[in-house]
Amino acid sequence: MTSWMVVTSADNYQRTIDLGFVKQGFKSRQRRRVMENMKPGDNLLYYVTAVQVFAATATITSEGFEEHELIWLSKPGEDYPWRVEVKPDRVPAEEDWIPTHMHGPALEYMQKWPAKHWKLAFQGNLHEIPDADFATIRQALAGTKQIKIPGSPAKKAKTAAKKSAPKKQAAPVTKTVAAKKAVKKPAAKRS
Repeated sequence: MTSWMVVTSADNYQRTIDLGFVKQGFKSRQRRRVMENMKPGDNLLYYVTAVQVFAATATITSEGFEEHELIWLSKPGEDYPWRVEVKPDRVPAEEDWIPTHMHGPALEYMQKWPAKHWKLAFQGNLHEIPDADFATIRQALAGTKQIKIPGSPAKKAKTAAKKSAPKKQAAPVTKTVAAKKAVKKPAAKRS
């Protein structure tokens, strides 16, 4: 198991939520990490850039795959083609996001940078982080109010189709001649 941190904008994080938190895309330059290194069962920590918070944790549930449906946005031509399916773990309401200054400087991963420049750890789209750092943030998010994740569009379509489909009615029961003959009449009582 490996722990990863995805660095994303608030808009792109919201897009992941709107999808039903079922998959995550990564920028073009992350092909090797996603396709060769990410595995089902790996951890994923979400860091939202503009507000500088840890926003959620998830579990990766698939191998990496390539897909070009435009979901996440950044510079023109970037469609975040390297993707994995995910399952949400801790997804708190916005008011319960964890500001990085509360835990960031103490995390092992941040020690790679000079103390006054620890925020450089959040440059780039995807980082492999120590499992202990993931566990620290996951624990901090555990005591927060969790949001309800909307169903994925595919799941919503399937549910809507089921609801609109006509209900099957049971065929009327008719007894066949053989079944009627098989029914025995009670014997008359003798006195």
